[in-house]
Amino acid sequence: MLKGLNAVVTGSTSGIGLGIAAILASKGVNLVINGFGDVATIEAERARLAARYGVKVAYSDADVSKPAEVKAMIDLCVDSYGSIDILVNNAGIQYTETVDKFPIDKWNAIIAINLSGVFLGTQAALPHMQARGFGRIINIGSVHGLVGSPNKSAYVAAKHGVVGFSKVVALENAGTGITCNTICPGWVHTPLVQKQIEALAAANGITIEAATERLLVEKQPSRQFATPEQIGELAAFLASPAAAQITGTAMPIDGGWTAQ
Repeated sequence: MLKGLNAVVTGSTSGIGLGIAAILASKGVNLVINGFGDVATIEAERARLAARYGVKVAYSDADVSKPAEVKAMIDLCVDSYGSIDILVNNAGIQYTETVDKFPIDKWNAIIAINLSGVFLGTQAALPHMQARGFGRIINIGSVHGLVGSPNKSAYVAAKHGVVGFSKVVALENAGTGITCNTICPGWVHTPLVQKQIEALAAANGITIEAATERLLVEKQPSRQFATPEQIGELAAFLASPAAAQITGTAMPIDGGWTAQ
C-alpha cells in the first residue's frame, strides 16, 4: 500500500527515528534520513536500509531548528524522488531540571528542535503535498504531550505544543487528502532513555537493572518498553489508505501510562 511513496524522517540515524525509517523502507517507501552522528556509521546505515529493502535512501544532515536547512532537506526528497508523501517529524532532545534551575539555553534548544522543528518541517512540506492532494504528516510526540512529569518542563511544553499544532494542521487541511497526527510513545528503550536510566542508577546507588525496573514500574503499567518498530508500524498504518479519515489525533503507545 505504501510502495513507491517518498518520506522524510527527521532524527532517524538512531532510536525511534531509525526504527520508523526501517519499517517504512520495509513497506517499499523511499527515504531521506536525517540526524547527527558519526559520518561513516550513518553512511553504513543508509546503505544497509537501501540494500536490505530495495528502496532509495538519501541522507540529510539538516539541523531541524534552522529554516533554510529544513527546506533544503524537503527539497532533497522532492528533487530526488519527485514528491514528498510522508513527513515524520521525530527529531528531539531532552534535558531534565526543576523549573527554577532550568538553564535558559537548554529551554531554548528543546523548544527549537522539539517544537519549532516540527513547524518548520511541516511548513516546508505542505505546499508540495497540497499541490498533489496527498500527504501524511506524522509527528512523534510523547506521553508528555498528554501528561506532565517533574523536571521536564521544556520537553513537556514542547510535546504539548506538538499535539496542539498537529490538530491545527489537521483542521486546515481536512478534506484535502492530507492528514496530520501525533504518535505519543511512553518509555522506549532508546539512547535518550538509557541516559535517564543511568542517571537514576547513579543518583540512587542501584544497578542499571534495578533502575530500569523502577523507571517502568513508576509510569508504564505493562512494565515493558514500547519498541521503535512498534512505533514504526503505527506510523506506517497512519500513512496508509486505511487511515485516510484519521487526522488530528494523538495516539499513545505507552503500555497503559496515560490510562491511569
